[in-house]
Amino acid sequence: MTKRSLALLMLALCVNVAVQLPAGVTAGPTEDVQAAMQLLKAKATALGPPSIRGEELVAGRTVPVLYFGSTKMNNNFQLVDEIQKEKGGTATIFARSGSEFIRVATNVKKDDGSRAIGTILDPKGKAFAAILKGDSYFGDAEILGRPYITGYEPIRGAGSDVIGVYYVGYARD
Repeated sequence: MTKRSLALLMLALCVNVAVQLPAGVTAGPTEDVQAAMQLLKAKATALGPPSIRGEELVAGRTVPVLYFGSTKMNNNFQLVDEIQKEKGGTATIFARSGSEFIRVATNVKKDDGSRAIGTILDPKGKAFAAILKGDSYFGDAEILGRPYITGYEPIRGAGSDVIGVYYVGYARD
């Protein structure tokens, strides 16, 4: 089975599980985060393997260009907006730049209503510490001064090194 067909199978399973919830039953915050994360990863995987190729400007910062297959993620909001449309909440793709993880595709908004591209994953947060160890983080996090229930998972390159981060989250009211 090819990676693409495996990714499509994963996507179909995620959609199938979501469709089978009984009428009137809604998932809780933790289940919502898990479902959104699985969908984000499945859709990204369906595009192809992740890689870093070159650099470009994102919100005035020179950052590595993250690809899934031949699809460039930097300044490309299609994937994160699909997740938001299908699952609600917010989604982000971070690219690793040295010791930072920079939002290169996101629907997280800054106070002025613009997308928070070019901003960094909080280096003092629990998610950052987990990702640096190659682990996932699911739990509460503050994003740009607002509380969220979140999920963060490493994006690994061909050599299994962490080249970016998947993020999904729902604002806490």
